[in-house]
Amino acid sequence: MIGGEGPANPTWMQYGTWLLYAQKMGALCLLLEHRFYGKSHPTEDLSTENLRFLSSRQALADLAHFRTAMAEARSLATSQWVAFGGSYPGSLATWFRLKYPHLVDAAVASSAPVHATVNFPEYLEVVWRSLASENPECPLLVKKASDTLIERLKDPTMFDVISKDFNLCSTLRPESDMDSAYFLETLAGNFMDVVQYNQDNREFEGVVGTNITIKVLCSVMADASLGDPYSRYMAVARLMMDTFSMKCLDGVYANYHRDMTNTLWDGPASGGGRQWVYQTCTEFGFYQSTDSPNQPFGGFPLSYHVKQCAQFYNVSAETLAEAVAQTNEVYGGYDIRSTRIVFPNGSIDPWHALGVTQDISPELPAIFITGTAHCANMYPARGQDLPELAQARDHVCVLLQQWLKQ
Repeated sequence: MIGGEGPANPTWMQYGTWLLYAQKMGALCLLLEHRFYGKSHPTEDLSTENLRFLSSRQALADLAHFRTAMAEARSLATSQWVAFGGSYPGSLATWFRLKYPHLVDAAVASSAPVHATVNFPEYLEVVWRSLASENPECPLLVKKASDTLIERLKDPTMFDVISKDFNLCSTLRPESDMDSAYFLETLAGNFMDVVQYNQDNREFEGVVGTNITIKVLCSVMADASLGDPYSRYMAVARLMMDTFSMKCLDGVYANYHRDMTNTLWDGPASGGGRQWVYQTCTEFGFYQSTDSPNQPFGGFPLSYHVKQCAQFYNVSAETLAEAVAQTNEVYGGYDIRSTRIVFPNGSIDPWHALGVTQDISPELPAIFITGTAHCANMYPARGQDLPELAQARDHVCVLLQQWLKQ
C-alpha cells in the first residue's frame, strides 16, 4: 500500500479490504510512507528550498527503489506485485503501474484524482448534489445561510455579532479578501469534509466524528425550531466544534499564514499541511473554489488559493499553471495508456469529478459505486454497507485474481 499526504497509519496493516485480498491470494503486505510525511524526514527542515525534493515523481522513484530492494531482501524476484492506494496515493498507484510496468503487475486506484487542474469548482458542485441526494432543500438552505453571512461580513458593525455567533477565538477583523475568504472556507469545510467521508468506516484509524453524516447536517439545516437558515448554519458549526472538542474557532488568516510558513519539522502544519499545499502549488492545483454558480458557498474564489502559493512558497500563478500542465503531460491525465488498473470511485465523493468513472478499456475498468464516498471500498466491511459497496469489493478481488493468473 502506498502512503500519502500524512503519516502512514500502521492500523492499515491490521484492517482494510486489501488484507482480505492478501489472505485469499497468499500475499505479503507492505506499506511505504511518502517522503516528507510522517516520520520520513529526508531534509533538515521544511524550507521551500528543501521542498523541491517533494513531488509525485520522486515518490514514484522511492516506490520503485523500495520494490526492488524488498524483492532482493526477501527473495521475491519472481513474485507478482500489486499497488494499492486511495485518493492521492490512488493516483500514485496508477502512475506507478504506468511508469514502472516492469516492477508492478496491477494497481487498485481508489478515489484517485488522475487529472490535475488549477481550478476545481466541480468539487463543490458535487457537494451540492450529495447534499441534495439526502434532501433537495438542504443545499438551498446552506446557500441561503452562506449568502446571509457574506452580506453581514460587508457590515463592520456586524463583526462582533458574527464572532459570537460562530464562537470565534478572537473578534473578527477582516482586513483583506484573504481574511474573509479563510473564515468562509473554514465554515464551508464543515460540509465539505462530512460529504467527502460520508458514512466511511474510518473509526479503526482513530478518526473522530464519523457519526456526523450528510443526514445529520441536513437534519440540522432543516430544523426550523433553530431559527432561520443562518442560525442553523451556526448550529452546524457548533456541532462540529463540540464533536472535535474545540473551545473556539480560529478564523484568522494571519494565524493560518504563520502556521503554514513555519518550516520546522515539529511546526503546527508539519503533519502534512505545509507539504501538501506545496504539492498543490507545484504539481496539481485541485483548488476547491466557489467559482461555479452551481454550488452552495461563496467567498473563496480561485484567486484566494493561488495567492497562498505566492505567499507560502513564492510560486506565481504562471508557474502554478505551467506545473499543472506539466503534470498532465507527464502522466496523461484521463488519457491513461496502461493495463491492469482498476478505478473504484463513489458517487457521493467530490473527488470522483477528477477520476476515472467509466471504463477506459477492458484492462482499465472503472467501478462507480452509487451512494458511497471517498475510498469507501478500502475500509473494512460492516453490516450496514450498501450492496453496491460489497459488490465493488468483490469485483476488485475477481479482477486481481484474473490479472495475476495472466
